[in-house]
Amino acid sequence: MNHLYPIFLKVHELNILLVGGGSVGTEKLEFLLKSSPKAQVTAVSREFSQSFIDLAEKTDTVTMIEDVYHEKYLGAKHMVIAATDNKAVNRQIRDEAKERFLLVNVADTPDLCDFYLGGIVTKGNLKVAISTNGKSPTAAKRLRQLLEDVLPEELDDLLDNLNAYRETLKGDFEYKVKAMNEITEGFVKKN
Repeated sequence: MNHLYPIFLKVHELNILLVGGGSVGTEKLEFLLKSSPKAQVTAVSREFSQSFIDLAEKTDTVTMIEDVYHEKYLGAKHMVIAATDNKAVNRQIRDEAKERFLLVNVADTPDLCDFYLGGIVTKGNLKVAISTNGKSPTAAKRLRQLLEDVLPEELDDLLDNLNAYRETLKGDFEYKVKAMNEITEGFVKKN
């Protein structure tokens, strides 16, 4: 059973520590920036791959620090991603972050994670997140690809129109919910 609670974080308003500058660190950074191009990321690594550097240099919200991990880097952070190739260091990062009540993701180690970086489909203002509860990132990737193909680009126009209609509604919350339900019920009706 999947007990995860999905949320959408404003990572452009949070401070994220990413430890690791190799291929896994690059993948995590790419995921963050794809979902939130202005994500506030401090990356710490003994060395950074060229692909990591190229990606980080595309935005001014990623700070790279060439250093070994030290607990001091957890200061003023909201969440941490451990993506080193050293399991002991990843465990240390997780343990020290948990002492500070920080949310932690340890790459490729679901039992040490507070959250997973699942598949995300974005069509304008619509964002759909996909999780397999850490069981199969590949399945999440394939489902993401399927949804990207089948969800039309025009969805953003629909959302804009629905928002404009919602703004015209007068009455209390209950009335507005009823009106929005009536106008959108056709989305799920089977013919």
